[in-house]
Amino acid sequence: MREIATSDGFIRLGQFLKLANVVESGSDARALLEDGQVQVNGEVEERRGRQLQRGDVVTVGDADLRVG
Repeated sequence: MREIATSDGFIRLGQFLKLANVVESGSDARALLEDGQVQVNGEVEERRGRQLQRGDVVTVGDADLRVG
């Protein structure tokens, strides 16, 4: 599991996916979310604006990313 550091421990899902280099743009993030390819804490998430906090785990494909 890879930990991705955030400045204050809170970040929106779309921004987190860009910070983690999973996607290059917000539209790429939207496509992944609409296809059901992103999970937050084990549940499929479709909202790009979902607020994440320190300790949340985002899964994309076989990659697990923890908000740090």
